[in-house]
Amino acid sequence: MSGQAVEVIGVAELNAALVGLFTSVSAATRVATAQASHLLEREIKTTLATSSHRRGTPTPSSPGEPPSLITGTLRRSITVQGPVPLGMGRWMAEVGPTAVYGRIQELGGPTGRGGATVLPPRPFVQPSYERLAATGALTNIYHSAWRTAISRRH
Repeated sequence: MSGQAVEVIGVAELNAALVGLFTSVSAATRVATAQASHLLEREIKTTLATSSHRRGTPTPSSPGEPPSLITGTLRRSITVQGPVPLGMGRWMAEVGPTAVYGRIQELGGPTGRGGATVLPPRPFVQPSYERLAATGALTNIYHSAWRTAISRRH
């Protein structure tokens, strides 16, 4: 093919279509991240209402189970921060407790004066995420958003 010229037409149109598709999918990813985050927030709050007891009475939750509801502070502290952009087409949101004792409830560890007491883990965030992931609910949110974004571009 030496010496033959190849003319490509429509490159500008193709480029514009690809930029539009990227913009649409990125916006859909942001919306899906927000939806998935709020779904996880609701699931965590539901998990934290599994058991309850009055203040000053022993907790009915066993190690490995979510902490029991006493005042509702931990449950009310579950919030969503974001989504925030991480780069081209990437979004992140954080879901979790703002109550200072949320981390030790989730992960367990030494607590009290001088770390004299070891609190066993009573996870509530990770199991909530795993339940949603196992049902495909989080994946479905993204797939639906992307399908809609792509189909609108045609």
